[in-house]
Amino acid sequence: MTVTRPERAVPALPQPEAETYAAWFACLAEPMRVQLLHAIATTPGSVSVGQLAEMVDVRQPTVSHHLRKLADVGFVTLTRVGTSTRVAVNPACCTGLPHAADAVMGMLNARPCCPTDLPADTTTRAMADADLAEVHRIYAEGIATGDATFETEAPAVEDLKARWLPGHRWVAETDGTVVGWASASPASSREAYVGVAETSVCVAEGARGRGVGKALLYRQVTEADAAGLWTLQTSVFPENRASLALHHQAGYRTVGVRERIARHHGAWRDTVLLERRRPEGDRAG
Repeated sequence: MTVTRPERAVPALPQPEAETYAAWFACLAEPMRVQLLHAIATTPGSVSVGQLAEMVDVRQPTVSHHLRKLADVGFVTLTRVGTSTRVAVNPACCTGLPHAADAVMGMLNARPCCPTDLPADTTTRAMADADLAEVHRIYAEGIATGDATFETEAPAVEDLKARWLPGHRWVAETDGTVVGWASASPASSREAYVGVAETSVCVAEGARGRGVGKALLYRQVTEADAAGLWTLQTSVFPENRASLALHHQAGYRTVGVRERIARHHGAWRDTVLLERRRPEGDRAG
């Protein structure tokens, strides 16, 4: 009998990556560390060790022990401020850990087409010129968060209109009110990149957390697929965890982290480069 090795759909996971991921998963094998990481990640900004001890109802020395383990593998950062230690999530782990799980489980090539569970009370439609003033206002609200864009002021309405691809400008409405927008811009002026677009999504401050972004992304990616755009790309600050999760639901993958790519309010910032390829079955030619 001749035994042949089956062909592999993807290359074997490199040993150094396997060792790194194993260290991460080993660290999280302790339930208390998972609880702590969740508490830190869901607390805006940073939190003190004492506050964490109260949140998980565990003695402070025990919390400090587990925090050192989390810091050793890079899940959290510990910063001394006076007599207190402030704890925050390391933004890099927000992309690194999901990527590791996907890599180990062989799921990197099995991304969803687009978001599901769309909100019933939100509709999307093509953006009209009459919407531009409201779109400009929502853009300014996004800028104010500090984690939406490198822009420090919303561009003029006419500049916005000129930069976006015709047929790829959308707004979301709830009860007849515009509560968000999505757009696509050419990624390059070169003919070879005619099917590659840079995307943006922005949700009004009072409408966040209600699925508006999900509805906009659904409209954006399905219309882009139908129109023949073969690659959508976007850059997101690592701190913007909600946007990263939303884009992954829409079939985007993390290409990588662009370290210290530009300055924002005087500080160097990283961005996560995300990319979505049009499904193979929808491609012409």
